Amino acid sequence: MSGGDSIKRVGVISDTHGLLREEALDALRDCDLIVHAGDIGTPQILERLREVAPTHAVRGNNDRAEWARALPLTEVVTVGSHRLYLLHEIAHLDVDPAGDGFSAVITGHSHKPHAETRDGVLYLNPGSAGPRRFKLPIAVARLYVRERGLEHEILELKT
Repeated sequence: MSGGDSIKRVGVISDTHGLLREEALDALRDCDLIVHAGDIGTPQILERLREVAPTHAVRGNNDRAEWARALPLTEVVTVGSHRLYLLHEIAHLDVDPAGDGFSAVITGHSHKPHAETRDGVLYLNPGSAGPRRFKLPIAVARLYVRERGLEHEILELKT
């Protein structure tokens, strides 16, 4: 860290499908903020995440119960001077991230951890932190937000 450029740590989780592993919680414990990119499963997941840090969440395609109807399908989360666009499925992206000034687009749905930068925008999918699907890893991500830009890491859990 240099020149007073403070770092905000954003925990990124998705596709818990009702299962919040202790290892996932541990990976998010020192975060300033948590975002959940949908397919949460139960409201208790959000309650537990909110015990760790302020939490923003969007509704996934499997979040159909009454409690989930209050969740937005998309959300804009501002961290410092950076705007993050949160939605469950990348196929439903309804904005021009670069043109609309977003620093990152955060999604879930595929259960595959993935990150790439296109047109100066980070596209980040933390993968699934819930029940294992096929041979895909169990993972969460961290986003480090600095005034000068974003850095990320995908954390594969040993579960």
